Amino acid sequence: MADTFLTITAPSEGVYKEKMSKFLAFAFPVSDVSEAKAHIADFQKRYYDARHVCWAYMIGAARTDFQSNDNGEPSGTAGKPILGQINSFGLTNVVIIVVRYFGGIKLGTSGLIVAYREAAREAISAAEIVECHETEDVSFTFPYLAMNDVMRLCKGGDVEIIEQLFDNSCSMTLRIRKDNAASLRSRLADIDGVSLAGQA
Repeated sequence: MADTFLTITAPSEGVYKEKMSKFLAFAFPVSDVSEAKAHIADFQKRYYDARHVCWAYMIGAARTDFQSNDNGEPSGTAGKPILGQINSFGLTNVVIIVVRYFGGIKLGTSGLIVAYREAAREAISAAEIVECHETEDVSFTFPYLAMNDVMRLCKGGDVEIIEQLFDNSCSMTLRIRKDNAASLRSRLADIDGVSLAGQA
């Protein structure tokens, strides 16, 4: 389905050494670009003494939001190979950062590509890869009288209750697979008195 994607469950690390240079790779699961950039900024501060802090990320089930950076390495020798590994594993919602400590011997263009690729692969290989589904939140209000009908919908198994407030007027936010959100909205709209957020 269109809303299914592969990502990693938790942060992981890998190390690759070549001709005295050390490449430390770190992979993190992220949910959006700002989270990916926060990890990158954190590593640039933390490893300020490293020669290069290169990275790549991929966001979203459609895998169309991505970026990579060579951070001073020759163009295409660091960020692209890291991104290439994200692609070969078919991952998204992930950022991989590779920190290089220079060992005094130049690796050349092809040597750098191999080193960054292998470091990224080590970090991914150390991670647990899972299949996830993109979700969407559906918020709505309803009268107390409609409670039974609404709760019956929530017991479908594919719906997670995120927020609920029961009073004279009740409100709820449900989380569901993105592909099933339209169907949930139409089923809610069929219940008397339900008013979906964002819809007049």
